[in-house]
Amino acid sequence: MTTLTSTPRADGFFMPAEWAPHSQTWMVWPQRPDNWRHNGAPAQAAFAAVAKAIARFEPVTVCATADQFHAARAALGDPRIRVVEMSTDDAWVRDTGPTFVIDGQGGLRGVDWTFNAWGGLDGGLYADWRRDDEVAQKILEIERCDRYRTDGFVLEGGSIHVDGEGTLITTEECLLNRNRNPHLSREEIEAILREHLAIDTVIWLPHGLFNDETDGHVDNFCCYVRPGEVLLAWTDDPTDPNHERCQAAMAVLEQARDARGRALKVHKMPIPGPLHATAEECAGVAPLVGSQPRDPSIRLAGSYVNFLIVNGGIIAPSFGDPLDAEAERILGEVFPDHQVVMVPGREILLGGGNIHCITQQQPAA
Repeated sequence: MTTLTSTPRADGFFMPAEWAPHSQTWMVWPQRPDNWRHNGAPAQAAFAAVAKAIARFEPVTVCATADQFHAARAALGDPRIRVVEMSTDDAWVRDTGPTFVIDGQGGLRGVDWTFNAWGGLDGGLYADWRRDDEVAQKILEIERCDRYRTDGFVLEGGSIHVDGEGTLITTEECLLNRNRNPHLSREEIEAILREHLAIDTVIWLPHGLFNDETDGHVDNFCCYVRPGEVLLAWTDDPTDPNHERCQAAMAVLEQARDARGRALKVHKMPIPGPLHATAEECAGVAPLVGSQPRDPSIRLAGSYVNFLIVNGGIIAPSFGDPLDAEAERILGEVFPDHQVVMVPGREILLGGGNIHCITQQQPAA
């Protein structure tokens, strides 16, 4: 593996859309006791269910720490799921893993963004994130992929979505947050995204979902379903704190034009809940200094938009909510050529994210 000093764009590489063919999906095994209740046991069952659902469509690699390797291997018992040993701080591989880029001629490389646990010492979610900042490099080493390292530029994979045709969608709440890249202007951030993902147009939504502890990641709020079409989390309830955020996003999307000059078609996806952790669920978490508080009064940022597109499938979270069936119906409508598989997502949500957040697709080169 070589660490390159050029940029993907200069070398003819770009980030493909999530619906482009995958060679596999990456995950990381959860165990952090100040984030996952009961030392991660319920979350491990939930992650295993997600991995097995993905494995119906494509291979999966799960990274587990040395002390969890055998437990993960036993829980994942599927020949299409590979387990590799890797030291990590937590399990959010969407944000810690590499963003893979391809050249369309068989080449595969990875962008290794700087990671600071969603804000570093200014609102970050845990105090030491050094091992998580190494996850992307370790994955690229395993795959023998050359690496672009953005030293000093902080980005998480969940904060961006691309259409594979030159357009990226993100939120100001996250990318312009003072706790990510305060030394850079919007224009300078756009320039880095253009060079590292080979995109030409950035669509900036003002906010992500209410109470999203990632500072409003777009992958929990709005995503592409195909070029020119997006799926937006939505509520018609004016008393819901998400109402204003949804309206603001729709105002931007209705005016936006993508890199090819297209207006966007917007599909609405209802927001479940409101969802809250129970006192019992919160009591199972062992808080540490600097870790995220877990409290039943805090609304959870539950979203059906937080799904993964795999080869021929959609792996989406359910919440035991009356809207689960409606979400499944909408996903089936907007992805008519994919099989929709709903997997229980509550345990993952209790840790602060969902299925898209705990997965990272590796495109087929």
